[in-house]
Amino acid sequence: MEIAGQGSQDEASPVGSAPVDAGTAAFWTEAPDALCRRLTCGTTGLSSAEAAERLDRFGPNLDKPPSRSGPIRALLRRLLEPLILMLLVAAGVSAATGDAASAAIIILVIVASIGLDTVQEARASKAAAALREQVALTAEVCRDGVFCTLPTDRIVPGDVFRVRTGDIIPADAVILSSDGFAANEAALTGEPYAVEKRPGAVSSTVATNALFRGAVAQSGEAVALAVATGRSTLFGAAAALLAEDSALSPFQRDLRALGFVIARAAGVLSVAVLAVNLVLGRPLLESLMFAVALAVGLTPELLPMITTVTLSRGAVRMAQRKVIVKRLTAIHDLGAMTVLCTDKTGTLTSAEIVLAGSEDASGQATHRPAELAALCAELAGDRSWMDTALAAAAPDAADGWSAPSRLGFGYERRRGSVLAERAGDGAGERLLVCKGAPEAVMDVCTSRRIGDAIVELDAEARAAIATQLKRHAEQGLRAIAIATRAGTPDGMARTGSLEPEDESGLVLEGFCLFEDPPKPTAAHALARLRGAGVRVKVLSGDDPTVVARVAGELGIDAADMLSGAEVAHLSDDALRVRVRSVNVFGRMTPNQKVRVVRALMADGETVGFLGDGVNDAPGLKLADVGLSVDGATGVARAAADMILLAPDLDVVADGVEEGRRTFANILKYVRMGASSNFGNMLSMAAASLFLPFLPLLATQILLNNLLYDLSEVGIPFDAVDEADLATPQQWDMKGLVRFAAVMGPLSSLFDFLTFAVLLLVLGAGVEAFRTAWFLESIATQVLVVFLIRTRLPLGETPPDRTLIISALGALTVAFVVPLSGIGGWFGFVPLPATTLAAVAGITLVYLACAQRVKRYAVGVAPTHGRAGGVG
Repeated sequence: MEIAGQGSQDEASPVGSAPVDAGTAAFWTEAPDALCRRLTCGTTGLSSAEAAERLDRFGPNLDKPPSRSGPIRALLRRLLEPLILMLLVAAGVSAATGDAASAAIIILVIVASIGLDTVQEARASKAAAALREQVALTAEVCRDGVFCTLPTDRIVPGDVFRVRTGDIIPADAVILSSDGFAANEAALTGEPYAVEKRPGAVSSTVATNALFRGAVAQSGEAVALAVATGRSTLFGAAAALLAEDSALSPFQRDLRALGFVIARAAGVLSVAVLAVNLVLGRPLLESLMFAVALAVGLTPELLPMITTVTLSRGAVRMAQRKVIVKRLTAIHDLGAMTVLCTDKTGTLTSAEIVLAGSEDASGQATHRPAELAALCAELAGDRSWMDTALAAAAPDAADGWSAPSRLGFGYERRRGSVLAERAGDGAGERLLVCKGAPEAVMDVCTSRRIGDAIVELDAEARAAIATQLKRHAEQGLRAIAIATRAGTPDGMARTGSLEPEDESGLVLEGFCLFEDPPKPTAAHALARLRGAGVRVKVLSGDDPTVVARVAGELGIDAADMLSGAEVAHLSDDALRVRVRSVNVFGRMTPNQKVRVVRALMADGETVGFLGDGVNDAPGLKLADVGLSVDGATGVARAAADMILLAPDLDVVADGVEEGRRTFANILKYVRMGASSNFGNMLSMAAASLFLPFLPLLATQILLNNLLYDLSEVGIPFDAVDEADLATPQQWDMKGLVRFAAVMGPLSSLFDFLTFAVLLLVLGAGVEAFRTAWFLESIATQVLVVFLIRTRLPLGETPPDRTLIISALGALTVAFVVPLSGIGGWFGFVPLPATTLAAVAGITLVYLACAQRVKRYAVGVAPTHGRAGGVG
């Protein structure tokens, strides 16, 4: 039904701007006979043999694109990550030089990391698949001259099928016959209003004789000829978008960039140290192993595993908050989101239209128009959202009435009528009741009802009503008009049924006003998102005035807004400028929504897109993080990165918080690993230049690195600072470099102090030197975690118990191994009490200094979404 504030449906394409297969574009402009000739079929359906042959030729009627990421492809994608490649090279060199233990340790890390990642993604895919709905399970198809029920995946072009109220359209088709049939194409267009469908020739932009796969039969019955199935349908064409390779997400791009930075640093350091050792005349094999160990030591080899474990834990926590994560890295992208683009209906509003008022043609409140509209809706069999609201407001309106004739809602007329009859003394009462778009109903009215009087509907009255309706639209109210005429129309008396010509000389009874009220939780959720630094932009197919009204009520700045027509006239550069300040967009087509998302991304924003229809699939695919809901179409859920089990922005706000918590913990490992690894490797590289022996053996370096990494496995469970949840968080390479440049040299300074004390004060031998420095190195690396995991003073954000156990447990092992019998396997020796006391003293002084300088390394709390120093 066309209503005030919604614009004429014939201004838009039949199914929005969904992509169309070249072979089926505008098929509705062809006559059924011409289509039958092209499809080599008849209007009575196919035989079983013909259908079987076509099923082989065209394939099953499914929208799911072929999978392009099998297990081998997924494995290769992970193996080609820079950090994994570095570890593979290091493992290869270790194995080639006979160091099987080192190679085994590295391979174990790689297998654990990739295995966890693969298992979690498989679990997420299963959860998403469990939510997926079929477009339709069965359909009535005419085979061998008889209608029978068949699975929809067996429907082929040329089939004749029948649909009734509540059925899901199984294929793109042209109507052969219909009886009061209307379809809801919300899954394709996003508009929830039913469209009347009937046979007959139409233009290329008005597809009232066509059915589209995925639409729902709203009322009546129709028989149609299938023209396109599967991925050749409009529904399937949108699904084909999912077969395209997605661009790297922000998290993947930044993680890859970090990998390249570390790889370059490790390569330069290793080659330089190898060259220096060879110049000094040291053995080639020993020098090579030391250089490889340095490279591995500089690499945060558990980063892939820590990242996956942290993201997996985030996925579990988000599932508890009613969010199913399909792509693990989307957790970070949600936390990094700076702009959320969302529709109005179902997210900001309840998607449950209610009757807000009923008034006569002068604006006076009266229940009569609502009762007449409910009578018309009930007798005509209408089932739109507004008709449901009318029935709820006046449930007894049709009691005692029957309908000898109906005139269905007309796409061009934008109104529908029913002849209502109530038995009584004599001939009884007959009343023609018409309802529809105000301007369309008023076109066939000559008078209006004011109270009990009927007066002329003159130009002055029409102008006053237009002002009245505009005021309602500005208040976010939709209106339909109701008109009547007593008795049996002359045309019906001649033909026996209502005709469009009978809609004339009517009395305007008044208007019914509807609203889609904001969700009770919407204002609070929007406030949470604003407080978290996320701007919300409303991209709606509804009237801009209505959208602006709802947005303003919820606290969104709607002072400036753009309509789809205005967006269409803007160049990409101009749109990029306008989207910075405009938060409300109305009467938008799917392609225009995509343009807005692309403009925001080009302006440096991390964009989230919340959608639930087939027409939202392009936006979901393009955005940095696509969000859909459990009740969305299969294509929308397949295109999304996350699925919300509750269509509520509070759930999104919860997800944003969880994404930031997850990223903050990932960044802790990166920050601490980069600084400690850089400091230790810098110390060893420098020490190798003036020491007559290698400061640590290759196996000792790898053991140090492994124990340190194991101490960090509790990070995914750690608490984070409130400041890290307050703003969007993203990688900041400069911030990471600053942190490493401050904390790394500080660590090296105390390493050199350790060297001096061991050699010049305690006179330690080679094995004792390596043992003591190993203990000092691992102690400072592990214990400093408790200081630099937060930018706040020690104790204000207490560490999680899991991190305490993992850190102190790894440190205990690190001390037990060198000082026990096992230590001999790694080249360690027992140390005297004086050496252990010196190591303890140096460690305590280092921790005190680290606490004082960490604020210079971490920096202030982020205010612009960059998180290089985030803890």
